[in-house]
Amino acid sequence: MTKTYFDIVRLIERLHRHFLDVLRTELRRLGVEDINAVQALLLYNIGENEVVIRDLKDRGYYQGSNVSYNIKALTEAQYLAQERSPHDRRSVRLRLTEKGLELCTAVRRMQDDLAGALDGDASRDLDAALGTLQRLERTWSDFIHYGRPRDP
Repeated sequence: MTKTYFDIVRLIERLHRHFLDVLRTELRRLGVEDINAVQALLLYNIGENEVVIRDLKDRGYYQGSNVSYNIKALTEAQYLAQERSPHDRRSVRLRLTEKGLELCTAVRRMQDDLAGALDGDASRDLDAALGTLQRLERTWSDFIHYGRPRDP
């Protein structure tokens, strides 16, 4: 079990880097040269939602200065729009511009194509893998918050 656990942890890291390579390839194919794969993933995670920067950090997607740098770059490239919250002037709300939404749509199409390339057996395997990875995420979150995993 321990070896499998470590293999999974390494695989998660490799898959994340590989997915960024997939995004980089798609950006090149689309002729998008003004943002990088990490920034495209940030846009994709925001999607059609309106979020505050703190939410992106709290969800564990991005680190402090890293997210600020990328949001600034995406705003300057006109993929993101920022506005102060009317209820809390310290809070900045983010939403995708039309340019950002178009890129998100293209990335979603690519994701649909990749998912469609998997056969029926892979779909069942992905469902099982998702459940396992969600339990792993809960275990790691519990460790971060409570210093140890909760009992199953």
